[in-house]
Amino acid sequence: MKKLINKPEDVVREELEGMALAFPDMIKVHFDPNFVYRADAPVKGKVAVISGGGSGHEPMHGGFVGVGMLDAACPGQVFTSPTPDQMLEATKMVDGGAGVLHIVKNYSGDIMNFEMAADMARSEGIRVLSVIIDDDVAVKDSLYTQGRRGVGTTVLAEKICGAAAEKGYDLKKLADLCRKVNINGRSMGMALTPCTVPMAGKPTFTLGEDEMEIGIGIHGEPGRERMKLKTADEITEMLALSIIEDPPYRRTMREWDEAKEEWVDVTLEDPPFKAGDQVLAFVNSMGGTPVIELPIVYRKLHQVCEKKGLKIVRNLIGPYITSLEMQGCSITLLKMDDELIKLWDAPVKTPGLRWGM
Repeated sequence: MKKLINKPEDVVREELEGMALAFPDMIKVHFDPNFVYRADAPVKGKVAVISGGGSGHEPMHGGFVGVGMLDAACPGQVFTSPTPDQMLEATKMVDGGAGVLHIVKNYSGDIMNFEMAADMARSEGIRVLSVIIDDDVAVKDSLYTQGRRGVGTTVLAEKICGAAAEKGYDLKKLADLCRKVNINGRSMGMALTPCTVPMAGKPTFTLGEDEMEIGIGIHGEPGRERMKLKTADEITEMLALSIIEDPPYRRTMREWDEAKEEWVDVTLEDPPFKAGDQVLAFVNSMGGTPVIELPIVYRKLHQVCEKKGLKIVRNLIGPYITSLEMQGCSITLLKMDDELIKLWDAPVKTPGLRWGM
């Protein structure tokens, strides 16, 4: 194992210390429990937006804290869910009196711990709503999930909902918007190499020199198929068509009903893509992918979208939801409308994403 670290057990804390020193105008870091929060938090009268998850996926989530995006992020240990006390303390720190939205990726640990934190926050008088992101079309169930995994659409939801919160959306309207982003976003990824968790000291899985994994998860979970290495165009077309041709996806989610003051089951269905749709195309590096390769993927993705009648109106290309040093990529397509385009274009200033300011 070759890594730019000191001790494996100190990786997350030292990363957070470095972030606090590098971006003091944007963020502050609270330790024990660990969370990153906006330097100007709490913002009175604004709904706060919080997310979190295991470390190792940087810049998600801590790198997306700041004006126009997240108010706080809770980093767990590498590939490990954050704890309820982290989420509770972060919620209390950034609550400006208008409530708090939790954006939660569909992993069992994340869901369980965010639910506990939301219940504890409500007992202290803070309004909290949660929306689960489950956009990975690769597999129905995985090692850490019941249902589809939460991946690339998470980043897009954090940006769009962060912008909406800045514009004054109330808590219910913001949760509805986040749900809209989720059901209109689909993702799929692939890996050329495994990655190594510092505390484990060995790769999370093995791949032959001439093999790749299609549909892999961001923690190294198995995908749809292991196959011989193909060209960038062939790989991109496989991922893109899996997303574009994905049929309607129907599932039941647990959500908090403020009127009933209890958790209820809500049925959601994702509409399929169709010719004439406007989309945001997100080509994401898994962390170790050379930058020169991402535009090659985007080039073919653009061709596939054109052939299928989809118009790319916005794009994002780069390492935004990574898996340590894994080589590979993921593709996310999000169906856009005038509201989403306006919110995507709104100013943002975070360590990992910024424009318009």
